[in-house]
Amino acid sequence: MQAAHEPRLARVAAMVADPARSRMLSYLMSGEFASAGELAKAASVTPATASGHLAQLLDARFVVCEPRGRHRYYRLADADVAHALEALALVAERDVHDQAWAHPERQRLRYARCCYGHMAGRLGILLHDALQARGALAAQAGGYALTEAGHTWLSDHLDLQPAPPRASRRFAYPCLDWSERRDHLAGQLADDILQHLTTQGWLRRGSGRVLDLMPKGQRELLPRLEQAAGRAA
Repeated sequence: MQAAHEPRLARVAAMVADPARSRMLSYLMSGEFASAGELAKAASVTPATASGHLAQLLDARFVVCEPRGRHRYYRLADADVAHALEALALVAERDVHDQAWAHPERQRLRYARCCYGHMAGRLGILLHDALQARGALAAQAGGYALTEAGHTWLSDHLDLQPAPPRASRRFAYPCLDWSERRDHLAGQLADDILQHLTTQGWLRRGSGRVLDLMPKGQRELLPRLEQAAGRAA
């Protein structure tokens, strides 16, 4: 008999262990919705077999389904699932990491992408480095606090007045980046920064999780982050 406190890792591992389901989940890690037909093609299985796998993933709450007209589209269920898959990918790809991320289809995703509300990828790392270099973040239990220097830098260089911490969620903390294997910034502050950067027209949400650096961002945002982080423009 299974102990009540025993972790349910076996069921989770079984979902990912199947090659077809693993290919489906990897396909959805880009953040885009996909049809059952697209996922069947990605997994190299028949539509009937894909439907069976998708039923299991739905039951395990790895994915959710959204009807749109006569069609049904699937995506990863939430940030917890995405982060778990990214953590597994970090281990699975550690010997071929650079090769895997050198693929042209992954370059835009690697440069800048959404990580469920905040910015990830190389541009996300640059933002985190800039804040660290300017003494904007002070370590505290569970993450970071924003210093006075941080308030000043965000106001002067990004024209952003950060909202006070909300009790409902963590304010700021490091999040291991899937493609760069370094920390980017997560939490309420990171979400507010990404929202501000898109409102300013420096970034634009592309397909799936991709973030596009706009010409205005190349002229105004990128030099400010590079200067703050102490990198050559």
